[in-house]
Amino acid sequence: MRKLVFLLSGVLALALLGGVRPAEAASPQYYLGGMTAGFSLSANGVEVIGLKEVVSEGGVSCPAADAGIRAGDKIVAVDGIHTRTVEELGAALGRCGGKCAEITVRRGGADVRFSVTPVSDQGTYKIGVLIRDELSGIGTVTYIQKETLRFASLGHAVCDEARETLSVSSPDVYLCSIVGVNRGARGKAGDLKGVFLSDRVLGRADKVCATGLYGTFSETYDFSALPTVEAAPLSAATIGSAVIYSTVDGTETRAYDVAIAKVDGRNKQNKHFVLKVTDEALLRETGGIVQGMSGSPIVQNGKLIGAVTHVFLNDPTRGYGIGIEAMIGNEKGG
Repeated sequence: MRKLVFLLSGVLALALLGGVRPAEAASPQYYLGGMTAGFSLSANGVEVIGLKEVVSEGGVSCPAADAGIRAGDKIVAVDGIHTRTVEELGAALGRCGGKCAEITVRRGGADVRFSVTPVSDQGTYKIGVLIRDELSGIGTVTYIQKETLRFASLGHAVCDEARETLSVSSPDVYLCSIVGVNRGARGKAGDLKGVFLSDRVLGRADKVCATGLYGTFSETYDFSALPTVEAAPLSAATIGSAVIYSTVDGTETRAYDVAIAKVDGRNKQNKHFVLKVTDEALLRETGGIVQGMSGSPIVQNGKLIGAVTHVFLNDPTRGYGIGIEAMIGNEKGG
């Protein structure tokens, strides 16, 4: 009641002074994430993960290896026609009909061309490669904007081994259940082991960029247990205690204590915070920050200020975080 009287008194005083100022727009509200999500991203080409011999009428051979193609290469074109998927590569080799083809691979950021002659294995033309066209991974949802249900996760770019940014392959994002943890140790990053729950679609992704994976959350999700907060600018962050929200066992999201050791708004690599895990329970479970925790929201003084992004290889109890302004701004920036 005291608060209500104070607000009414303020309006009366403004009226006596000549009018009431327009009410300030309410700050956007965000559901806190912390749940682990599984997603599939396109490699924007067909990645060679291994080589194998092909049995054909002419004998046993590996045309790809003979031509100089090797594991780690990404096949991006056959005879100048772009190949983005395993199916497109198969169709392109079929069109060759056993004739020599020019295969373009991306290696070390450069395109390299090889002359390869596919061989027929029971009517299917092959070059002797084990391949994949998409990568599956897990990360942590940072926030869901309450009004629009737009979500953000990860807080950093998603790249393949050649450091090329991936794109959305399958838009569906699934809830993950964490079934194991490889603990972090000095010199080696740990990681979460999770399984996609195929009957628990969290939403649909539509964008991957330098600050993470974005999309729209499902309207059918039960938001009733999720805390809501406002976002705070990086200038509001201070050195001292904070909390991160993560899932490191099953599907239960928990709050864990951390300390912000450094705030650097000038860092152009989106490493705006240095964090140190202080929560004994999290240290026992994971050893600190591990892969899969990227995107874990950072809350200080009741405000969402950022997300966990990286771990220090020489000290898994420490890591980096990105300011939430950068994640929100990049999503809006298109």
